[in-house]
Amino acid sequence: MTRDLGEGGVMSVRFDLKATDGGARTGVIHTQRGDIRTPAFMPVGTAATVKAMMPGSVRETGADVILGNTYHLMLRPTAERIDRLGGLHSFMNWDRPILTDSGGFQVMSLAALRKLTERGVTFKSHIDGSKHEITPERSMEIQALLGSDIVMCFDECPALPADRDRIAESMALSMRWAQRSREAFGDRPGHALFGIQQGGLEPDLRAESAQALVEIGFDGYAVGGLAVGEGQEAMFGCLDHATAHLPQDRPRYLMGVGKPDDIVGAVARGIDMMDCVLPSRSGRTGQVFTRRGVLNIKNARHMDDPRPLDEDCHCPACRDYSRAYLHHVFRSQEIISSMLLTWHNLTYYQDIMQQMRDAIAAARFVPWMRDFHAVRAQGDIDPL
Repeated sequence: MTRDLGEGGVMSVRFDLKATDGGARTGVIHTQRGDIRTPAFMPVGTAATVKAMMPGSVRETGADVILGNTYHLMLRPTAERIDRLGGLHSFMNWDRPILTDSGGFQVMSLAALRKLTERGVTFKSHIDGSKHEITPERSMEIQALLGSDIVMCFDECPALPADRDRIAESMALSMRWAQRSREAFGDRPGHALFGIQQGGLEPDLRAESAQALVEIGFDGYAVGGLAVGEGQEAMFGCLDHATAHLPQDRPRYLMGVGKPDDIVGAVARGIDMMDCVLPSRSGRTGQVFTRRGVLNIKNARHMDDPRPLDEDCHCPACRDYSRAYLHHVFRSQEIISSMLLTWHNLTYYQDIMQQMRDAIAAARFVPWMRDFHAVRAQGDIDPL
């Protein structure tokens, strides 16, 4: 199934759904800066960099697209400065697709420093206390200045748990902001705008939100308001019904997820795109993801271990270095530790995505998922 995405007959992005296997889907999002193979995991480049990684190294892990952060970039170095310097792709030396979030989630985390109105959100910078405002119109302006390929509409995301009235009020506000975002985005050939479904864990509010977004019309649809404290079981329960209300012929993006088990479960429920800081943040703190689960490189059991982190991994950390060396440089607080462990974690995540794409295409997703969980249940290999 191929669908041109865009308004007014102008193709901005093309989504080609290649195969399905149960709820799982694989396809390609075609953009002016290259293809995004789905399911896709997007490394997070918060401040115009994926921490501890060079852009070429990120690409070598298998990443087709990265995420930039509107809130952080608008504060420093500012979207206007990035625009004057040629846009975000040129500024950070990444010539592949970039998705930018709207800034709504980060503003939500500033509850003590923000004021929410129908117009938008005013807040104080966490950097220097300066006062700023983000409205749907300003969010669209910032993301246009950045030059991102996929733009997210501005929304309000309440932390969970929250009472139903608060969730319903927030969802309704987000839908009004979605309409304003759509109008402010306008007609931008080569760029796509995604709407964000809200509604907490309430099935009827999720359905109402999806209907409102589809009536407005977006190039893709995100499931927002999850991975904010509700737990995996509740998140999966929400996804079981949330994705059913979203168009089959548009990309579906689960925001801010997550752990490997979360990603696999989300793909099983029809999600095409995900992002999370976890693999890069964990690399800087010594937490390593492997096919057998998670290990902590700072533990003394790795001190004399000559083996790689994962014998089946092709990243430089596994190909060229031992656990003993990685333990040493982490404990010595050497910068190369963050570089190698982040490279490994991002490679592991991208390897999972490729394995899922292959399994879905071969109609073997369920057996693959069963094997994935079985191997992880065995735990890490015993030390020598």
